[in-house]
Amino acid sequence: MPQSLARLYTHLVFSTKHREPTLPDSSREPLHRYLAVVLQDLHCPPILINSVEDHIHLLFDLGRTVAIATAVEKIKTSSSKWMKSDGPQNPDFAWQSGYAAFSVSVSMVDTVHAYIANQAVHHRTQSFQDEYRKLLEHHGVEFDEQYVWD
Repeated sequence: MPQSLARLYTHLVFSTKHREPTLPDSSREPLHRYLAVVLQDLHCPPILINSVEDHIHLLFDLGRTVAIATAVEKIKTSSSKWMKSDGPQNPDFAWQSGYAAFSVSVSMVDTVHAYIANQAVHHRTQSFQDEYRKLLEHHGVEFDEQYVWD
């Protein structure tokens, strides 16, 4: 019997709207647990989710039947609603409109995992904007500064 098989490790990054620091320490771990369930429901097993006050990184295995745009929409929409009502109840919470998603080779999963795990330390010396630009450049993604930030 034919099978359709895939292993698509994905590193997803997006910020809060206008990069406002609306992810306090107290809400991050519950948010990460919530997003792990959202990913499981999408058949996209989570590997690591970590955030700082103004953005989030997710490393997961994109399910073979899920488009990245569909996964991002579900992740952002459901977590935004959760943050406003069921979670920390921040009625003004919102994510930025855009996102960046990168494929991760099997050989680099541990490296990306370590990078995501060390976000708090990393952002003591680097802003989200600088990190985002470097990620885009590293992955060869062309972008226009005028449209990257909202």
